[in-house]
Amino acid sequence: MPGLQAAHEGRPGTCVNHEAIGTEVGRWRRRRSEADEARRFRGLLIRTEMAEEPGLAEAEARRASEGEEAALVGPRGGACESSPPRRLVLPPSWLSPEGGLQAGLGRRFPALEVLDVSGTGLSALGPELLELARLHTLLAKNNRLGADGSFPKGLAGAPLARTLRVLNLSGNRFTQVPASLLGLRRLQSLSLGSNRLQSIPPAIQELSSLEFLYLGGNFITSIPPELANLSLLNYLVLCDNKIQSIPPQLAQLHSLRSLSLHNNLLTYLPREILNLVHLEELSLRGNPLVVRFVRDLTYNPPSLQELAGRTIKTRNVPYVPSDLPGNLLRYLSLASNCPNPKCGGVYFDSCVRQIKFVDFCGKYRLPLMHYLCSPECSSPCSSASQSSTSQSESDSEDEAIVAARRMQKVLLG
Repeated sequence: MPGLQAAHEGRPGTCVNHEAIGTEVGRWRRRRSEADEARRFRGLLIRTEMAEEPGLAEAEARRASEGEEAALVGPRGGACESSPPRRLVLPPSWLSPEGGLQAGLGRRFPALEVLDVSGTGLSALGPELLELARLHTLLAKNNRLGADGSFPKGLAGAPLARTLRVLNLSGNRFTQVPASLLGLRRLQSLSLGSNRLQSIPPAIQELSSLEFLYLGGNFITSIPPELANLSLLNYLVLCDNKIQSIPPQLAQLHSLRSLSLHNNLLTYLPREILNLVHLEELSLRGNPLVVRFVRDLTYNPPSLQELAGRTIKTRNVPYVPSDLPGNLLRYLSLASNCPNPKCGGVYFDSCVRQIKFVDFCGKYRLPLMHYLCSPECSSPCSSASQSSTSQSESDSEDEAIVAARRMQKVLLG
């Protein structure tokens, strides 16, 4: 306190200037109070939470930290640093009485790039959001968003639509993907986990720049084939839903590296999933195909018509179109060959569903659905009696059984 020291200094015998000392002490206390308040807001703003979903925290942290400095905002919103703040964590007290953003947010923070309003009780993102023309990361998880009007009109045509890259809306009340979000063509990361979504709209394909999509923890029952048009998608999280099947078109996601499908209602996977050659992570635990290990065979005995059709096909009984009625000719043309190479039979309506574990890129084994003409095709004993199997082939079969058991332990955790 140089001023306080100067007030005490003087010639011997002179009186101390108590008024000057009191003035300096008051100034020092005010400066200290401002510094403490600044440190409190610095801690508030640096404490930007990243997403809880696997894989997204690192991506958002990288985007939020590249070339950025933590903003320092005073108690009344005035900047305490020379440069405008680019990151901001808003406390609940900064919301409007209606539960939205305060008016004039864009004027007060014209350079804002990262905005976190998570856990504030936010119920709507009004037109104030459109003023943030440089915003590239918006974190609004664990709020009350979900009603009509949660997003401002004209979002797709605003400058924000060209800058926004990361959007986290997990832990809100959305029952469907907001239509206004489907116009954010440059969005790279979208999180809508732990909402109340019933379906995925086919228009999700409009988000052509999407690399990360998190839809876990909802009530989704099916996956639209249009999802396969997201050619840049690397991470797809659909866990903890009610999905019963995977469309084969999903194999067109050639950039996909991680696919989370655990805790759904899947009973099998399409064979086409083997085309995902860049897939590094596949989570299937908590599905019926894993819980029951899908070794149950369901088989309805063939009808007399199917038995006759099988006999004609397998024994190459000759016939000409004039010999049979038209409906039987069409029926015979629908015969499917049994995939068992040791069988050579055919089937029409009656078949056996079986899961076969297939090596996937040498990394792990996947359960894929096969259709066989009869239970004998899947029985090791019958196949051994029908062909003279060498010892090496028998050993190979034993290894496959051991590998399947090992796969059961992996999938069941």
